[in-house]
Amino acid sequence: MRQAVTATLSVWGERRFGYSTLKDSSESLLDERKLRPGLKEDSVIEEKERAENEQEHLEAVLGLPSSPVEDIESTKPSDSTLESCQDRKESGGMEASLMSGSKNADSVGRKGSLGALPVQRCSSLGTTAPQWVPDSQAPACMKCGSKFSFTKRRHHCRACGKVFCVVCCDLRFKLTHLGGKEGRVCVTCHSTLINRTLRKDQKKVWFADNLLPQSESRSANSSPIHRSASHTQSTELAQAEVTDIRAGDEVRGLNGNSTKPTPPKDLPPILTSTGVKGDYTLEEKRTESSLLEELERGLAEPLVFVLNANLLAVVKIVSYVNRRCWCVMSKGMHAVGQPEVVILLQCLPEEKRFPTDIFNHFIQIYWDAQTAGKLLNHLSHSLVSRGFLGNNEHAGFLYVRPTFQSLEGLPLPVPPFLFGLLMLRAEAPWAKAFPLRLMLRLGAEYRFYPCPLFSVRFREPLFGPVNNSIMRLLVDFRFYRYTLPTVPGLVVDLEARSTCIRIPKTRHPELLKALNKSNERVLALGACFNEQADSHLICVQTADGQYQTQAISIHSQPRRVTGSCFFVFSGALKPSSGYLAKSSIVEDGLMVQVTMETMGELRRSLRDMKDFTVTCGKLHPAERQEYVHIQWQDEEPRFNKGIISPIDGKSMESLTNIKTHQRLEYKANGKLIRWTEVFYLLKDQHPNGPTNHTSHNRLSERLARAFCLALCQSLCLLKEDGMTKLALRVILDGQKVEFLAGGNGQRLPAPYQDCLNQSLMSVVQSNSQYQGLAACQLELIFYILEDTS
Repeated sequence: MRQAVTATLSVWGERRFGYSTLKDSSESLLDERKLRPGLKEDSVIEEKERAENEQEHLEAVLGLPSSPVEDIESTKPSDSTLESCQDRKESGGMEASLMSGSKNADSVGRKGSLGALPVQRCSSLGTTAPQWVPDSQAPACMKCGSKFSFTKRRHHCRACGKVFCVVCCDLRFKLTHLGGKEGRVCVTCHSTLINRTLRKDQKKVWFADNLLPQSESRSANSSPIHRSASHTQSTELAQAEVTDIRAGDEVRGLNGNSTKPTPPKDLPPILTSTGVKGDYTLEEKRTESSLLEELERGLAEPLVFVLNANLLAVVKIVSYVNRRCWCVMSKGMHAVGQPEVVILLQCLPEEKRFPTDIFNHFIQIYWDAQTAGKLLNHLSHSLVSRGFLGNNEHAGFLYVRPTFQSLEGLPLPVPPFLFGLLMLRAEAPWAKAFPLRLMLRLGAEYRFYPCPLFSVRFREPLFGPVNNSIMRLLVDFRFYRYTLPTVPGLVVDLEARSTCIRIPKTRHPELLKALNKSNERVLALGACFNEQADSHLICVQTADGQYQTQAISIHSQPRRVTGSCFFVFSGALKPSSGYLAKSSIVEDGLMVQVTMETMGELRRSLRDMKDFTVTCGKLHPAERQEYVHIQWQDEEPRFNKGIISPIDGKSMESLTNIKTHQRLEYKANGKLIRWTEVFYLLKDQHPNGPTNHTSHNRLSERLARAFCLALCQSLCLLKEDGMTKLALRVILDGQKVEFLAGGNGQRLPAPYQDCLNQSLMSVVQSNSQYQGLAACQLELIFYILEDTS
């Protein structure tokens, strides 16, 4: 068990050292080669300046053919029309009807403007992209009849597609086909949408992201609906299909459509056990006071809140390093490729409310990972709106991996996971530009090495305005157009009269990229946190805005090796200065001044991946000289700690993995299966090599597609058995081909394995280019989720 590591601070005077479209399975079975991203509708430019005087009959105009277009305010193509039509056609259970339904739905989705408006006036109003009326066919407002001119401009209603003046089309409403964003709607459509939401039953159970449970979603309208009392407070809703959540049913994922989550007003439902092993139920309408009493009594089991059908929040009040803290952790982020998140928030005196803002932020993190592929990693950050956790100065979280900190007594998720540290708005520029400095400064403030894992609300900021820091020369703090590049695994060791910059050989391409972008006279690189060091340089900003160098170290341990946050090589030293080179500590980094001749030699050695040494001191030394060594290492710091294979528990530590952002998903029978990442099991297997990159990517994608299609009809059975996380191990070695699939530490039963072998073998045999690949071993990771689309 790890012990708590406290930190010791010292003022640093001198150098004295002792990172889909949902593809329906029936459509995928028709033709695998047609699996491409969704249809992209052409954007149109609204508000053309025309001064036509003709008055045409409005109904006749609506009957003319038009092309489907998309709102210029929408940043993503909408596939909701096609998907909703397919859902209406796929009510049959036979495979043949599924195929024909998909074709018919596609033809329905391609209809012209004839008959389009009546469809928009029923349940699909606001949920599917309308057929827009061309500007040339609308000389006047279709409601009040006012003629358009240079000053009276046209506006399209995003709900029905008609053309109106600004008076008749000046309202806003959140529309499903715009991804939950507000769009301009006419007064008629706005009234229809408002009345439709008001008719919905207000007493249903809603998850934290406004999702209905299965028992009520089946009786609701099949299309996503709005639930609001006004257009400024309208809330986009989607259905969830969850009733019996059994053992291993990890709730992972957001609703499958493009509806953006909205903050809940009340506590979300709680997942409780029925007393039968593996059987759970949803419990709602619990008061905060009663829940707080349970937490105060120190229950062994934490409270589990259901944020949506595939995402949970686990809450417990813990005593951590003599501090009473909320421990809020997510469960379900892995299904979208995102590490789980843990927030340790110090409790306020006499606090009687749950920190529900953290729930909302978990939903936002999940949404960003699922829809945009924005994943949080070590030293990443996320921002929040003002008023978060009751203070306008709270800006968001800085995320770190635990290293030397104690984890005793904390309910932790399955690795990988990150701890979120609350940061203030004055500290946000450092989180964006140089997060390592902020992390270590937090450690110095609370005397924990390298940083605390808990957060404190309403504290004072650790940094003020960026004044005369050296970072102003290396980072664009205004627009962030350039920043200090960082090579993964690069660390700096500072010892007595010797400095060593260690670079992993596998990171040579990243270093070359930074080298090519740098100025020929200056080479500056950020370093990673040095886990091999027993202390680290930090930068402290004083009350007058000046920056001081200090050191933070592990308490009661001698300081032998000190880490640095960055290094700068400057070619400004003149040969006539009488020095070979100069080295000095600047803030929390190392500055080395060399001549331009030495700078050229340094750059050549870096390009050729050769070791290099810079001797610092006078030409005719009267005292001992110092040395700066640049060394290439065969091994890089460990990563993927604690991650194991779902098949047999094999360790995945220090194995290269790639997250898949194309959202390869297949759905069937109310469930969907998603491919999230691929591991390369051979350490000398480099997927980013020039010859293997394309072939490996293509092979992995085709194998993942075949795996999903083969198991589509068995997703319910697999999920009931608790196999929500699956893996496929592929071994290709010359003429030898082997496939192994499993989950929960065991292989899949023989019937599944036989079906997979047939599908996967056909992929390899039908593509001769894979047979020429060098020996490779891959492991693909999949998750089974509830389909809430």
